[in-house]
Amino acid sequence: MSDLPVLTSALHAKKKAPIRILQFGEGNFLRAFIDWMVQKLNDETDYCGHVAVVQPLPMGRVKNLEEQDGLYTVILQGLNEKKEAVKTHEIISVLDDFIDPYTEYQKFLAYGESKDLEVIVSNTTEAGIAFEEEDVGINMEEKTPISYPGKLLALLKRRYLKLGKDAEIAIMPCELIDDNGDKLKEVLLKLAAARKEEDGFIQYLTTSCHYTSSLVDRIVPGFPRDEFKELCEEYGYVDNNMVKGEYFNLLVYRHEEFCERVFPLHKIGGDVHCIYVDDVHPYKQRKVRCLNGSHSSLVPVAYLAGHNEVRESLLDKNVSTFLNEELFNEIVPTVKVKDVEKFASDVLDRFMNPYVHHQLMSIALNSIPKFKERDLPTILDNYKVNNKYPRHLMFAFASLIKFYEGYRYVNGQKEEIKLVDDKKNLDTMASLWAEFRKDNDLDKLVNSVLSNAEFWGQDLTLKAGFADEIKYYLRAIVAKDTSYPEVLDAFVKEELCLK
Repeated sequence: MSDLPVLTSALHAKKKAPIRILQFGEGNFLRAFIDWMVQKLNDETDYCGHVAVVQPLPMGRVKNLEEQDGLYTVILQGLNEKKEAVKTHEIISVLDDFIDPYTEYQKFLAYGESKDLEVIVSNTTEAGIAFEEEDVGINMEEKTPISYPGKLLALLKRRYLKLGKDAEIAIMPCELIDDNGDKLKEVLLKLAAARKEEDGFIQYLTTSCHYTSSLVDRIVPGFPRDEFKELCEEYGYVDNNMVKGEYFNLLVYRHEEFCERVFPLHKIGGDVHCIYVDDVHPYKQRKVRCLNGSHSSLVPVAYLAGHNEVRESLLDKNVSTFLNEELFNEIVPTVKVKDVEKFASDVLDRFMNPYVHHQLMSIALNSIPKFKERDLPTILDNYKVNNKYPRHLMFAFASLIKFYEGYRYVNGQKEEIKLVDDKKNLDTMASLWAEFRKDNDLDKLVNSVLSNAEFWGQDLTLKAGFADEIKYYLRAIVAKDTSYPEVLDAFVKEELCLK
């Protein structure tokens, strides 16, 4: 493979186009989803616009992208609408600029002055759209804000000051939270008010900045590490930024006239499924609960059971039974949307896609905020209707707490779990587990986790019977510390069942 050229513009020519899209996030999902769609938009319509990528965190990959002139390969594998096996690969060439705002802050702000810029997209995870107190006192002309909304506010202020109150822009987040556009607008206005920004700028944020909410759906396992060498040989070049995803895709935006006009992804058609609708909520709830909720609850259960990939874990009869019963008995009944059963069935087919090796630990990023957004509402809705908690999701919750202890046993061998979450979350969980190892007080451990409103947005110990059920399952898991599969087996057989 050493004699193969690296994929750059010397190998694959790039067309010139104005940068019309600023993208916060350089990760696998945006590149295999939004940027893939932008490529199609350029290739198959009269749209002409490229993307500048902003690295949202101090540690990131924009320089890796820049080394290849923004070129990378999207590999799609799965079943099409006719259930036929599909495998494609395509070079994406729409990324034109690469910005690390922590080292190139003035370059970042300069994009606020661009008359070509029309669209801002983002994917900063569920934790990304949040108010950060430290951004209130920052001099945004000179110092990089900590949060994504802080950076966006600084950019929009530069735009307002340089281009005036009529410099419109579409703000179209992809973060997997309800009403993501409205939430981002809310945080921007809260931050602007806390900073005592001038009335004219605050008015600009509400009139010339156009926000829409979205639902995004495509499973993107990411970099195909196990196949990398073979794929490079097949394609005839080395691509260190290639990304693999499933064939299925769906992007739903709420109608907003300006956004629809400047970002007309819905006009592509073919294998790109983008629609603008009056209400995103039904689509969002169906996807977040059935697909993402299943993913987030599967991770601690399957990983503690010794598995590493989604499909591989579902070849384990107990894991498969667990997920099927959770999905159809606990999640589907809470989703009041047409065709939810078919969607749920399709989700299982997508999880079993033989072409996609989706690592459980890639889904595990920020598991606490993900579980809060994706699974906790389903748990609480079950209780409202049935006056009892859904046992599979509660077992998954207990398993999540154990997951954050930071190790698992596989074939009797102890392995570290490399947790990736907000530092405060990791520090809190590490401290609570350290205390448990000293005092063996499981009640205190569970109460401390469940009462943490920063984790769950509320004190879950105040929910009748909630803590008792989590304690019941976690006590069983801890008692068989080296044998989680035995606990799962007992659970599936209903030998471990709170009466």
